[in-house]
Amino acid sequence: MARTTVASAPSAPRHGAGVFWRYWTASTVSRTGDAVTAVALPLVAIELLHASSLEVSLVTAAGYAAWLLIGLPAGVIVQRLPLRGTQVALDVLRAVAVLSVPVAAAIGGLHLTLLVAVALVIGLATVVFDVGNSTFLPSIVSKEELTSRNSLTSASNAATELGGPSAAGVLVQLFGAPATLLVDAASYLVSAVLLRSLPRPPATDGADRGRGVPAVELIKDGWCFVARHPVIRPCVAAATLINFCCGALAALVPVFLVRTVDVSAGLVGLLMASGGVGSLLGAAVTPRVARRIGSARAVLYATVFLMACQFLLPLSGSGRLLAVFVVGNAGFSCGVVMFSILTRTHRQTVTPPDLLPRVMATVRFVSWGAIPFGALAAGLTATALGTRGALWLSCGIGLLIPVLMLGSPVRRARDLR
Repeated sequence: MARTTVASAPSAPRHGAGVFWRYWTASTVSRTGDAVTAVALPLVAIELLHASSLEVSLVTAAGYAAWLLIGLPAGVIVQRLPLRGTQVALDVLRAVAVLSVPVAAAIGGLHLTLLVAVALVIGLATVVFDVGNSTFLPSIVSKEELTSRNSLTSASNAATELGGPSAAGVLVQLFGAPATLLVDAASYLVSAVLLRSLPRPPATDGADRGRGVPAVELIKDGWCFVARHPVIRPCVAAATLINFCCGALAALVPVFLVRTVDVSAGLVGLLMASGGVGSLLGAAVTPRVARRIGSARAVLYATVFLMACQFLLPLSGSGRLLAVFVVGNAGFSCGVVMFSILTRTHRQTVTPPDLLPRVMATVRFVSWGAIPFGALAAGLTATALGTRGALWLSCGIGLLIPVLMLGSPVRRARDLR
């Protein structure tokens, strides 16, 4: 087994605030385009190809499948290639992939296979891009700023998730789904230009370690670091359960609201937007809560809070009981974001710099890979128990999240170390 170079966390980077803001703007612009495409691409299949529900689901699933296909090798790719140049190239690749859809529609060559391929290419590029982004941030801000900068990034992501789909709906209504994808293509190009203006991340002590070492060994190093770390390991296990529940809710909630609660399609979007509000709140309060009670305690409270809020979802109903759904959905998202910010910041500060890309890739492969399984399990369960019954089962699984954390060293600490 290849030996891991032991290196301390990087000292405070000497960059002006403008460097971070260019990084943040690039990430936010790109995320906005992602949110638009998440709505527009399936609508292309529905409007122009008259696709069935199964065919539309194939387009959506292609993006999620990317984490299972390339999630682990993504860390090796990020480590072996120049980070800034790779990020720029991935933005350009995604722009070209998105542009192929309106071009194909214009020349009469649009086909479901193309949409699935575009979703897969965007998904694969986004997997590597996201791992690179998580690796890039510690190189441009100090360790003391990481929690606040991660909070800001999470807040902007929540804002794009809140406003992006609504903007997509308006754009599709005005210009049609294919033309709306031009917005996403433009966002990737803007992101590429901004990232190109950032300084190159400094080389780490292990920067040359990947040369000549089999990729399997590099992946194994990252996996072993996660599996053996007393704090990262239980946090990843909890994150995997959280994402399993998130996948289940993504599959169940729209059907539950429309067919069980009898909510109109227009109101469904507004109700689901409460999750974005909760995410914004979680991102805003996380730094203050962590400073006041400690990051480890904040993580514990976040898992208990999100689990309790999840139980409100199957208790909701029509009329005034819709308020129960709003509170539950917003609270669940708030707890998820708090947990994510604090555990991501911890990984970025305790992981040796040369291992960070592979550790981030391992964590995302394991935790994000649970999302499609959660969605599939929810669909199968709803067939047997109904959507409300499937929601209750998801809540039962959610009970394990705080149990995992309470059984870990996090319970005895004030701060994550």
